Amino acid sequence: MKGVITQTRSYERSTQLLMVNQFTINFGFYMLMPYLASHLSGTLGLAGWLVGLVLGIRNFSQQGMFLVGGTLADRFGYKPLIVAGCVLRTLGFATLGLVDTVPALLAASAATGLAGALFNPAVRAYLAADAGDRRIEAFALFNIYYQAGILLGPMAGMLLTGIDFRVTCLVSAAIFTLLSIVQIRALPARRGDDAKDSSDGKREGVLAQWRSIVRNPSFLLFSTAMIGFYVMQFQVYLALPLEVRRLGGQGTFGTAAVAVMFAVSGLSTILGQTKLTAWCKARMAPGQALGCGLLIMGVAFVPLLAATAVPVPDGGVGLWLIAAVPPSLAALLLALGTMIAFPFEMDTIVRLSGDRLVATHYGLYNTICGIGITLGNLLTGAALDAARAAGVSAIPWIALTALGATCAAALYGLHRSGRLAAPAPTARPEPATTSA
Repeated sequence: MKGVITQTRSYERSTQLLMVNQFTINFGFYMLMPYLASHLSGTLGLAGWLVGLVLGIRNFSQQGMFLVGGTLADRFGYKPLIVAGCVLRTLGFATLGLVDTVPALLAASAATGLAGALFNPAVRAYLAADAGDRRIEAFALFNIYYQAGILLGPMAGMLLTGIDFRVTCLVSAAIFTLLSIVQIRALPARRGDDAKDSSDGKREGVLAQWRSIVRNPSFLLFSTAMIGFYVMQFQVYLALPLEVRRLGGQGTFGTAAVAVMFAVSGLSTILGQTKLTAWCKARMAPGQALGCGLLIMGVAFVPLLAATAVPVPDGGVGLWLIAAVPPSLAALLLALGTMIAFPFEMDTIVRLSGDRLVATHYGLYNTICGIGITLGNLLTGAALDAARAAGVSAIPWIALTALGATCAAALYGLHRSGRLAAPAPTARPEPATTSA
């Protein structure tokens, strides 16, 4: 951990603040969100479909507005969008703890999702601009702070929710209030490419900016290939906990095994990210590192596939081992693949953007991957249901392993074809003029 702090101090103070901000954002978010469904269904007594609607609205408002958030960040600067997102999340989390009517809950949930759409592209574009040639190393550090927030947030939330869920909401809102104040006072203003035409100073229209991005086939192919990265990564929250509880039950052991799985994933990132990134950067091109990372993520489901060939013990140590070890090993390999791929993924987006409209590119990228996550999770859920119905528990693990291999091959193909290299700069056309 001392090495992480030393490396963080080697960057500009604005970059250091972005790292701490991301930890705090994730800490405050994951302090509350894992316990929201229980509050809605238990304390408030909402029907299951309403709970799903409230949670779905948050995800939809975030994924659907990423492109808008990125565009606004490129037009008005990164700091205003980061601050606006934190303020909006403050209001959303406070409202979740103070209201009990469905319309108010839906509005609060939408606000928390929109907040993420505002600050996420801006934070990443700001970090990329600030880090310069050290982008890959900066995003490696960023991932450590990111994962540390995910690891520690639920622990704090569990303690606070033991008192009252409303206390959790208000504490989380207070954290975002403090974060907003710190950013207003300490985060320097920063802008990317302001998209002005160099010949007459006119600002390029939003639709023209979006068209220029959509006409970048390398960026779109890369975004599509990376959908599998996020689908596999999300299984730490979906398929793996379900598998642990399917075998280990809903009691204390199942809960403890899920907690161990999350701890393995988070701690491995905190302890190994920077060293692994340095090793990969010294030996691999970005496209090779991306393909390697996704291939390892596909291999992560092999232990679960192998476990399906072993008879499930009726109880005792054997049952505990088969319920806990394969999912934990899968979580470790998923974390390893993520550690390899994530810094190069963030760097590749900047390169494919040509250092122009970076936040907008991040926004569209997140939207594409968000749609892919939704579809991927639906298909994963269908595969889990089909596995139970057919009595063939290997089905989802075969599908996820094949997904990893397919996406790794696609990324390797993009690398070999040169599509992951920075585009050649193109001159903007001079505006037409008429003679007097």
